[in-house]
Amino acid sequence: MYLVVIGWIYVVLMMSVAEAFNSTGTVLGAIVTFFLYGLMPVVLVVYLMRTPQRRKINKAREAAEHQASMAAGAALVAQGTEATHSNPPNAGGHAPGAAETGSVPAVRKEP
Repeated sequence: MYLVVIGWIYVVLMMSVAEAFNSTGTVLGAIVTFFLYGLMPVVLVVYLMRTPQRRKINKAREAAEHQASMAAGAALVAQGTEATHSNPPNAGGHAPGAAETGSVPAVRKEP
């Protein structure tokens, strides 16, 4: 795969050189040619081609983390401490409700 990438960069580099040294070409045109025909498509293709490898690495890392957490839970159980996986109270992610003033009158003793 990298051989194709190197070959394409070489071809685009030669296109850019031809653009720069042509009588009607400019150096700015050569730079634009190199970036638009060379670097941007190559970066996109390499990124897309490495997607399966990145997914494989992420899954392996998640599996290792899961195994580590399972081992830690087993170690706690072996020590006699039970591992709890419950959420603490009011961990719903919502803001607590504020008391509304004026809607409920205060309760007082009659004098």
